[in-house]
Amino acid sequence: MKDKTTAGLLAIFLGGLGVHRFYLGQTGMGFMHLAFFWLPVPISWVVGFIHGIMILTMDDDKFNLQYNPEHFRVIKKGNRRQDKEVRRDERRNPQNGQRRSNEPAHQTVDYEKQQTLKKSGIDKYKDYDYQGAIEEFKKALALDPNDISIHFNLACTYSLNEEADKALEHLDRAVSLGFTDFKRIKEHDALAYLRIQDAFDEFEQNGFRLKQATPQRQATTTVQTQGGQESAVEDHSQILEQLQKLNELRLKGLLTEEEFVTQKRKLTD
Repeated sequence: MKDKTTAGLLAIFLGGLGVHRFYLGQTGMGFMHLAFFWLPVPISWVVGFIHGIMILTMDDDKFNLQYNPEHFRVIKKGNRRQDKEVRRDERRNPQNGQRRSNEPAHQTVDYEKQQTLKKSGIDKYKDYDYQGAIEEFKKALALDPNDISIHFNLACTYSLNEEADKALEHLDRAVSLGFTDFKRIKEHDALAYLRIQDAFDEFEQNGFRLKQATPQRQATTTVQTQGGQESAVEDHSQILEQLQKLNELRLKGLLTEEEFVTQKRKLTD
């Protein structure tokens, strides 16, 4: 994802060489700067400097919409704006038949249906029908439990609906899947209610993740040995039950292979 400050500074200090254009993915414009770089009049440098000032003073939303369209979508309703981060889905592409690397071979995502449900949820969200939006987002999430944008949208909607615990759960899930725009978490209007909760401070201090529950201590029983001495025997039934639940979540696609291995290691260490 392109960073606005980096692009602006590259334009100001190296704009004559078109470095900022290459950074922003505008290869053609970059070569054009190189073509004018050799002229006696420093046109290329002047244009680069001006462009750098424009980038640095540009609104963050406008920059993201223009240079990071694959990560951000801005939704407007009247004079109210709500930012929705969306992920370019790495799910099966109907045009080339490619699957996501972590998607089981037997699992396919009804992409069109999911997008319809997601759009319906966003429309209800914009109309302040938060409960209706939650239901639509949950249906879309059932089709792809690893969709970052839906988890983030659900966190925002639950926050507006004053359901802080559920908002934290979905925000935690979004971060675990790769959401890294922590500034948006700390500034997004829809998460204002969540940020005033006591639990949010601990959530933020923990790297915007929920603390994992401490595994229960293994129960022990005693058996009588032939020598008459009692020997402690560990009861692993609880661990086996938790491992079985983790495996079920992995098979349903609610846990990635990496998350499954991490949680399994915590239980068995």
